[in-house]
Amino acid sequence: MLPNKHSTTSGDSVVIDERPRTPAQIAIGDFSPKLVELTDQVLFGDIWERPALSKRDRSLITVATLIALYRTEQLPGHLRRALDNGVKRDELIEVITHLAFYSGWPTAMSAIRCAREILQE
Repeated sequence: MLPNKHSTTSGDSVVIDERPRTPAQIAIGDFSPKLVELTDQVLFGDIWERPALSKRDRSLITVATLIALYRTEQLPGHLRRALDNGVKRDELIEVITHLAFYSGWPTAMSAIRCAREILQE
C-alpha cells in the first residue's frame, strides 16, 4: 500500500482513502483506529481549530506543557508543528530556557537537545 493511501473496511468492501495519512494513522492506525479517529477528528479537527486561540499560541502552550511534563516522545512532532505555525526558532529556545526555572533543569536540558536536532534539520 502506498504511504499516502490507506484502506478501511466497510461491511464486505474495502475503501481506498486518497487523502494523505496523518501522523497518528502512520504511528498507530493499524493498532488503535479509535484513538486515531479521536486524535484526528477531535483533537486536531476540533480543538486545534477553535478560534479563541491561534494555532501559534496553541503550539507554544503544547510545547511548554510537553516540556514541563517531560513528555519527550511527543515533543519533536510538536516542535515541528510550532515552527509550521509561526513560532520562531529563538522563541522556542527562550521557552525552553524559561521553563528550566519552572519545570526543572533536567526537563529543559532534554528539551533543548531535542530542539537542537529539530532546528538543525
